[in-house]
Amino acid sequence: MELIGSGFLARHLRPLEGAHPGVTVLAAGVPRHPLPDSAHARERRLVSDTIRHCLDRGRQLVFFSTVSMYGAPGCRGREDERVVPTLRYGHHKLGLETLVRDSGVRHLILRLGYVLGAGEPGYRLLSVLVRHLRAGQVTVQEGARRDMLHVDEFAAVLDLLLRAGVTGETVNVASGDCAEITDVLDHLELRLGTAAERRTAGHTVSHCPSVAKLHRLVPEVARLGFGPGYFRSAIDRYLAAGPHGPGLPVGRLP
Repeated sequence: MELIGSGFLARHLRPLEGAHPGVTVLAAGVPRHPLPDSAHARERRLVSDTIRHCLDRGRQLVFFSTVSMYGAPGCRGREDERVVPTLRYGHHKLGLETLVRDSGVRHLILRLGYVLGAGEPGYRLLSVLVRHLRAGQVTVQEGARRDMLHVDEFAAVLDLLLRAGVTGETVNVASGDCAEITDVLDHLELRLGTAAERRTAGHTVSHCPSVAKLHRLVPEVARLGFGPGYFRSAIDRYLAAGPHGPGLPVGRLP
């Protein structure tokens, strides 16, 4: 497997480099939002260059998209239904999906939930929540939910999809346990032995994906331990990999 990128996901996928010849995984690009148009333009150029690379060499491209394009009224988080992203980041990734599909390259598009684990950047959700909880005050948006997937299971799911020869598909890669952020905070406080003042700032949409297609394509994912409450075990492993102290970089709450 050819791996493009050097960030959080790429580092955790290194053990798979010896497997899946003929596959190029693009694990680089825009990592968060909001970012300026220039960052989106750079990612579009990177995707275009990688498409040409794969077409020239007859390789399959694995492209990482996002479940952030879900959340519009009536949206069920299904890959086979029309989506209307509510976030600019979702619009950007949906446009890149179209670029990949229309190019003619052999591809697999994965819409990722929130992948967490050791070494994740300090601006991401759990790092920010831990920092705010330790500071004694946290602000969340009403209705906020996240499907959390530990990076170990993420790598296992990718491996299963490639071993099954899945191609030409768009697939949600998530746990199916879309947790309310208030429950995430409860569990973090329990594990950290702390309590913080909670403030609510407005309402947000939830980006909860369906995992029915994933389970249909690779039924083996049922053995990975997903189910109600999975997010707690994922958080526990994240915390155990520590440290998660006050020295984390300052960032904004997602």
